[in-house]
Amino acid sequence: DVQLVESGGGSVQAGGSLRPSCIVSGSTSSTKSLGWLRQAPGKAREAVVAIDRGAHNIAYDARVKGRFTISQDNAVNTVYLQMNSLKPEDTAMYYCAASAEIWRFFVPAEFTYWGQGTQVTVS
Repeated sequence: DVQLVESGGGSVQAGGSLRPSCIVSGSTSSTKSLGWLRQAPGKAREAVVAIDRGAHNIAYDARVKGRFTISQDNAVNTVYLQMNSLKPEDTAMYYCAASAEIWRFFVPAEFTYWGQGTQVTVS
């Protein structure tokens, strides 16, 4: 099994930055993709960014491209999401997720393992 624990969310003003992190534990060798996804109140969960563990295949949602950057430190099984120039519309619960497959369709259904989420609020 795989466990994911997020931290580093918070409340910031528009234009500010946050850097949530996600520690991946358990059967980490079985994970081939990681992603950050978000869900705003009353809206469906959506993919923000996805990356394969070899960092060869990365995709960002168009609304965050150029502002958000994913990175991973495989030595400590941690993935980060650097979020800059935050906007009120970025307000959501952000989830770290993992998959045993290399992501293909950039949709939440591709991810099997999920963290509990970390709240990001931009005012």
